[in-house]
Amino acid sequence: MAGTTVAEVMAELAALEDPKARAVNERHGDDHGVNLTKLRALAKRLKTQQDLARGLWETGDSAARLLALLICRPKAYQRDELDAMVREARTPKVHDWLVNYVVKKSPHAEELRAAWFADADPVVASAGWALTTERVAKKPAGLDLTGLLDVIEARMKDAPGRLQWAMNHCLAQIGIEHPEHRARAIGIGERLGVLKDYPTSPGCTSPYAPVWIAELVRRQGT
Repeated sequence: MAGTTVAEVMAELAALEDPKARAVNERHGDDHGVNLTKLRALAKRLKTQQDLARGLWETGDSAARLLALLICRPKAYQRDELDAMVREARTPKVHDWLVNYVVKKSPHAEELRAAWFADADPVVASAGWALTTERVAKKPAGLDLTGLLDVIEARMKDAPGRLQWAMNHCLAQIGIEHPEHRARAIGIGERLGVLKDYPTSPGCTSPYAPVWIAELVRRQGT
């Protein structure tokens, strides 16, 4: 479907609008009504189209932005472009997909991680923490894990929701991947009690760090 216009795609997205899906999404802070399975099917049909992706992003529409993130070339974005995009991505799903599907694959990921990590905007900072968690798991060399635990211990309890969630994920990842820091990570989680009472569906692992760490370590046999 090369040569497809933004207007044509927006019409398709409008046709996919489902009030029930919108109601469910709005409960999670998102503002679109397109079933994500159908959105992925549309992306598969469109294939990679960087110019179209940029045009869809510029509409500001969340469904269009999610689709843009599925059909873009992550490595085609410049550093400043990604910085602007993360500051515009205010809904959770757009933010998460931007970080996970695009920024993590970008050659600018490490530079942006360092820049975003301590940003005054907690949503931007949460992106920095998400990239840091990725490094904790895959490329920990050069990271100050003790320093990260210090920051988490001092700031996670009072951090705004999305930033708190990202810091908690980093805490759990340190405990899971790095046995030498595991006892301290569990201790911090127990003292702060962040997400201790988070409702967890049967068969799912609690995001409460001590439980999360224990379960993943058990599964991995480490």
